[in-house]
Amino acid sequence: MIAADYLKRIAAWSRELNERELEIARAGIVEKSYRADEFIFMRGDRFDYWTGVVTGLARMGIVSRGGKATSFAGLTSGAWFGEGSVLKKEPRRYDVVALRDTRLAMMDRNTFFWLFENSVGFNRFLVGQLNERLGQFIGLLEYGRTLDATARLARSIASLFNPILYPDLTMHLEITQEEIGALSGISRQNANQCLKRLEKQGLLRLEYGGVTIVDLERLRHYGE
Repeated sequence: MIAADYLKRIAAWSRELNERELEIARAGIVEKSYRADEFIFMRGDRFDYWTGVVTGLARMGIVSRGGKATSFAGLTSGAWFGEGSVLKKEPRRYDVVALRDTRLAMMDRNTFFWLFENSVGFNRFLVGQLNERLGQFIGLLEYGRTLDATARLARSIASLFNPILYPDLTMHLEITQEEIGALSGISRQNANQCLKRLEKQGLLRLEYGGVTIVDLERLRHYGE
């Protein structure tokens, strides 16, 4: 069983639980590690866990029958995902792949439903989570249809700073240009050009092993 203080550190939602709820949550969570480029699960899989990223970076998306990859979201440390599939008891409708070595915390379905049925704090979190995720995916649809590559990349980076979906982040994001390209659906070379353009405009600063956000609001609305 994972320690209570450790769970509170990796899962913002657990900070709203009472003592009994916290004990039940701790008992229902296991951790598992995945290597870079390893599939955590694929579309159509029965993956009966609500899942949080402890360390690392993963990409949520799909690959069409024609081989075209579409990214839905990046999943950084502190992000929890998959509640919709757990609630509906259905196969996953998307792939999740580790972009680098990644460690996950996985809550089994029985524990998830006990909290869902008994914890006001947990339900409050889920409502906020589902609402933010819906907004994220509506934004993704807009980006893909109306924005150029630089704007799509800017919005993709900004989406990783949603305080509900990705709590406890600082303005420095440890991410490579290749990973940013994968999350934005463009090549590493194009990502490099877009990042340099955004840096020149004063929205972010390129640094070794990552980027530091200078103007998050302008990134969120870039291309309007």
